[in-house]
Amino acid sequence: MSTTTMGRAARSDKAAKPGKTPKAGAQSAIQGQGRVGKVFGYAAMVAVLLVIAVPLFWIVVTSFKAHDHIYVRPAEYLPIPFTPENYSDVTTRIPFAAYFRNSVVITFFAAAIKIVLGVLSAYALSLLRFPGRNILFIVILAALMVPNQITIISNFALVAQLGWKNTFQGIIIPLCGTAFGTFLMRNQFMSLPHEIIEAARMDGAGPFKLLWRVVMPLSWPTLVAFSLITIVNEWNEYLWPFLMSDDERTAPLQVGLTMLQNNDGVTNWGPVMAGTVLTILPVLILFLVLQRQMIKGLTSGAVKS
Repeated sequence: MSTTTMGRAARSDKAAKPGKTPKAGAQSAIQGQGRVGKVFGYAAMVAVLLVIAVPLFWIVVTSFKAHDHIYVRPAEYLPIPFTPENYSDVTTRIPFAAYFRNSVVITFFAAAIKIVLGVLSAYALSLLRFPGRNILFIVILAALMVPNQITIISNFALVAQLGWKNTFQGIIIPLCGTAFGTFLMRNQFMSLPHEIIEAARMDGAGPFKLLWRVVMPLSWPTLVAFSLITIVNEWNEYLWPFLMSDDERTAPLQVGLTMLQNNDGVTNWGPVMAGTVLTILPVLILFLVLQRQMIKGLTSGAVKS
């Protein structure tokens, strides 16, 4: 082998064995950025968890504290002495069973009407053809931007004129608007495969048969998510029932808990927090049972196959 050939081979070996290629450096930089992003992501999740969990922890702890241990400084983070009598005080100081029954009635009927209206309106706006469909959907979207508090005065005047004050229909019917449900279910219906819808129509399925036999079974997770969000919102509704109800015949739990507060002196927050825990438990159990379906429904359509 000549000297010229050996020199070329040596130069090629040096070029083939660099210390660090630009591509490898870019990959390591991207990996470093990914690790930093994960750290910030976990830190954000921990911060959000603390914001949610700390008030819940304090509510539960306070519900088992004696009255003279609630206002002490520095604060006590454990209920010593343990005082479960606060929970019995809730049922003796207010008609808790009546308030609980009213909450169940209001939540059940308001949520049922909202779910039915949301599904039917979303079906019409997504799979039926009629003039002005898109304009109507824009109007519904605009309703999402209007706070409910803006319509309280007009709704109150209308309900009072109808003689519905301190009645269940006066509380339930004004709460039955469902712009969010229409928006959520419409997006779900429009994401369904068009071929399945057309095949069902060619097999002779009418509008209602198509809805109940084809569309709804394919949209079950989204329907569960919509139902759970609606039930929680109706269960936690306070302002409108507070304005409409006068006593325990129609007032829900959220209004009834205000009766535990002492407006003339220092409130004993032990029974108030105990009542809050009892109010939270039903929706918390419902969420734990249906959380997988809810997450699946809210994320459906986020990833396309």
